[in-house]
Amino acid sequence: MSAEEAEHRNRRLDRLDEVADAASRAFRLLPAAPEDLPMTGRSSSAPARRISSDPDTVERDLVRLVLTLVELLRQLMERQALHRVDQGDLTEEQEERLGATLMVLHDRMSDLCAQYGLTMEDLNLDLGPLGTLLPPPD
Repeated sequence: MSAEEAEHRNRRLDRLDEVADAASRAFRLLPAAPEDLPMTGRSSSAPARRISSDPDTVERDLVRLVLTLVELLRQLMERQALHRVDQGDLTEEQEERLGATLMVLHDRMSDLCAQYGLTMEDLNLDLGPLGTLLPPPD
């Protein structure tokens, strides 16, 4: 092995060590598993809402998860649109078109929820100590 190849190999090993060290630090930052947490402040009779893995409801659960992600993106787009309107970045025509598009998207989300027997509240997943995924309605 030439000196140049050895140097290249050493640099690669150094990078791998850096990645391993970063991964080790990241895993130390992960929260404890639910069974490791004390039950203080939580009622044991009220389990957290989770998506069921029952084979009979897998389609509905998958739709719930997908709709949750779409709703999160819809809300982010709506907030970005409001920010752009406040900044004056849009023409009046663009504001109207954006508003109409967001209303149609909200209506379609409501229709899809109704089709699968879900409410918009069903899409707000509980993230445990972080709270809920979606912000409360204004």
